[in-house]
Parts: sequence; C-alpha cells; structure tokens
Amino acid sequence: MTIAQNSAVLRFLAAIWSFLWDKGRYGAVGRFFHSIAAALGRAVRHNRLCRLLWREGKLPRAWPRSIACRLLTGIFNIPCALMRWIYRLGQRIWEGSLFCRLVLALGGASFFFLGLLMMGMLLVPHNRWNNLYGLAGVLAVAVIFVLGAGARSKHRLEVDRLGPYMTLYMGFICYGLVVSLSEKLSLRFFAFHVTAFLLVLLTVSAVRRFEQLQLVTAMAVFGVALAALYGCYQGYIGVDVVASQQDMNLNAGMPGRVYAFFDNPNNFAELLAMLIPLNLALVLNARSWRGKLWAVIALVPCAAALGLTYSRSSWIGTALAVLVFLAFVNWRLIPLILVLGLLAIPLLPQTIYNRILTIGNMADSSTSYRFAIYDATANLMRDYWYRGVGLGSDVMKKVFEQNYPTMFDGNYPIHTHNNYLQMWGETGIVGFIAYLALLLSQLKEGVKAFRAGTDRRVRILLAAALAGFCGILVIGVAEYTWFYPRNMFVYFFLFGIIGACIKLVKLEKAR
Repeated sequence: MTIAQNSAVLRFLAAIWSFLWDKGRYGAVGRFFHSIAAALGRAVRHNRLCRLLWREGKLPRAWPRSIACRLLTGIFNIPCALMRWIYRLGQRIWEGSLFCRLVLALGGASFFFLGLLMMGMLLVPHNRWNNLYGLAGVLAVAVIFVLGAGARSKHRLEVDRLGPYMTLYMGFICYGLVVSLSEKLSLRFFAFHVTAFLLVLLTVSAVRRFEQLQLVTAMAVFGVALAALYGCYQGYIGVDVVASQQDMNLNAGMPGRVYAFFDNPNNFAELLAMLIPLNLALVLNARSWRGKLWAVIALVPCAAALGLTYSRSSWIGTALAVLVFLAFVNWRLIPLILVLGLLAIPLLPQTIYNRILTIGNMADSSTSYRFAIYDATANLMRDYWYRGVGLGSDVMKKVFEQNYPTMFDGNYPIHTHNNYLQMWGETGIVGFIAYLALLLSQLKEGVKAFRAGTDRRVRILLAAALAGFCGILVIGVAEYTWFYPRNMFVYFFLFGIIGACIKLVKLEKAR
C-alpha cells in the first residue's frame, strides 16, 4: 500500500479512474466531459442512418410467421415428433424401465453433452484428431436431444430462432456444393458447414436456463485452459523454429511458436482469442470467491499461451475483443486499460516486443507474402466473382493450379488468407452478401438483446460472446480462420452462444 501511495504513476492512474467514475466529484469539468459523452450517445441514437440500421427489418420481423420458417421448423422437428409418438405408444414401458428413464433424463441434459463435445474438441491432439469426429459428435448430441423430446412436449429444435439469414446463408452453402467445379472436393467442406450449423442449432435449442449455458461455456473454457497449459509447457521446454511461420531476419532470436494440441500457432491463437472473453465473463459471473479464483486461474495460462503463439493478428483481435467487452460492461474502464496497456509494453519479453514492432511492416516475409496471395486471388476473382468456384479451399487451390500463374516463389495459394475473400471466392457475390448479412444481423440482435436484458449474468456473457466474435471477425481480415475446421466449429459455437443469450433475454421478457 505504501508503494502504491508513493508511486506517481499509480496516483495518476487512480486520478483518471476517479475522474471517469464520478462525474460530480470534479465539478464543471467532469460534468462537461460526461455531457459530451451523453450528447454523442443521443446523436448516434437519433441519427437517421443509425435508426435505419438499428430498426428490425421486415424480413426478420415476418420470419417467425412465414410459411418457410414453419415448414423448415416442422421438417427439422420430425424426429422429435416421432420420438414423442413412440413414447406415447409405450409410455408404461418407458416409465417402468430404469434404463429408459435414464435415457430420457440424459436427453434433457443434452446441453451437458454439448459442453463435453466442445471440451473434447479442444483437447484432442492434432495427430489424433479427425474432422469427422466433429460431425459424429454433434450428431450424437442431436440424437440425445431427440431422445429427450419423448417426455417433453416443449423440447424442439428451434430453427425459427436462428432467423432468416442463417437459412439464406445455408442455402448458399448448398449452392456452393451444387455449382462447385469439383463436387467431390467440396463434399468434405459441406460436412464441415453442416457440423457448424448443427452446433449453432443445438446451442440455441438445448439451453433453457442461464445456468445451463454457463455450464456449457465453462466446459469449453476449461478445455482451452488445459490446452493453454500445454502451450505454456511447450514454451518452457521450447519447440522447433519453423522458418515458414516467422521472418528469421526481423525476428532474430524469437523462439519457436507454441501450438498446443493444434497444427499451427495461428490456429491455437485464434481459439484463444475467441474464448478468452468468455473466460472474463466467468470471472465476473462467478458467485463465490472460489469460482472467481478458478476462473482467474484458467485465464492466466490462456493469456500467457496467447503471447507465446506470437500471432500478431490474434493479439490485435484479442485486444479489440477486450475493449469491446469493456465497452459493454463498463466503458469508463477503457481509458484506464489503454494506459495500463501502454505502460506494460516496456515490461514485455523482448521477443514479444520485437514481434509487435513488425506489425504492418512490409519487410516482414509473412506480411509481404499475404499481399502476394491477395494479388493471385484478384486473378481468380476477376473470373469467378459472380458465381464462385465452389465450397472449400481444395477446389480453390485446384483452380489456381489449373488456370493461373504461380506467385513470385513458384507456389500457388492454398486459400485467400482472408475469411471474406474466401467466402466470396467460394459462393460468389450473392453468397458473400448472405454471409455478411448473417454476421451483421447476429451482432445487431446481440447488441439489442444486451440493452433489453435485465439479468446481469446473461448480459455479461452476451457481452463476452459479442466481444469474442468481434475479435475473430477482425482476425479474419488477415487470416482464413476456417482453414482449420476445429476453429470453424468454435467460431459457430460462439455464434450459437450469442443466439442462446438472445433467446434467454426474450424468454425473460415473455414472462
């Protein structure tokens, strides 16, 4: 305490904190700055463009009552309806059998198995992982969910809650398979999209209370925390330096980049960027000091492992995610965090500090190579911008090899190194617009639900999910984050958490 009182820096930060927190304490000056903030908020709220973007569109408003929505919901719930019919036929048998009662009970806890799936997905080493495990796992959870529908009349797959843009987007995923220049190569990637869609649908449908969603989130965070512990261990013992992953001249002395249970340090870093904000939500939502302590203990290796990945795009994405989270939870903390962040830069390990200095440096080989990929992608987009080449990086790589010149090093791109360009190249311009509409509509509905919600715990978890999603969207500008399917699955799991929080807010309002 004495050191803190005698520190000019800490006293300065405390003064900033006090000023931002209490507008009345500093009289006219404090009220002046707070009035500016309030005026800006009113200007945004009353701006015509903002009101246009903020209002609920005709399509989302009409979707729940539309024939298409009711038809799709009915089709997806045929297994649930069939299970209820079977249960009614043999109700005495079901209720008289201990095994059958156990099956029904497990069906009501499908959210637990969803969390177990996500935790396992984050813990299987790369050399033992098969992407079909993701599809098999989500289908198994779906079967458990359907079995639980037998004795539960309200147990259903809530396709209607996903909104019209998810249906539109999945329609263009099917289109990408049908028009693909190689349906055989695209079929594997279609299975990945089906897995991702089912993850969203089950996350939204299986959760009916906050405690259930909290458990699913905690299990995913636990999985990534264990992976992060292994990443820290890799950093301690050292891993091989891979020349293709770091510029050996600009990053002289930089150790090998850790990757934990995943194929590439960037893949690992993207997972951390998506899930660290959820960890922050667990810290704030824990009701006991023990819960908060365990959440903080899980957070420490995640932050350390993120640094040891030396992934610059994920550092930027995570920093943005934290700022977005603070903007939702308490915007007054943002200046303090920014100041602390700047003061902490000189305290960073020299290798991380040097890596930060290479951000945006065109002399860095990985940065310049991305622009070579973008130039090569421009050739493909001139020919296929309107229709796309079909689902998956395999098809795109084949088209590069057959129709276009190599890059300066004699190689062809294996993907566009950009989520948005990749989706455009695969599904064409209309599919790309559907993808953007899906992202923007979910973010908008999430922000609206945050403002409308009254349960603090749901609002904090929703803020964390929105923050993590914003972070990965930014990372997607410099990386193709779906190239590693496990990252794609976690991406849509995060999307599903946003949807589940929106659902809980609406259920709360309906009571």
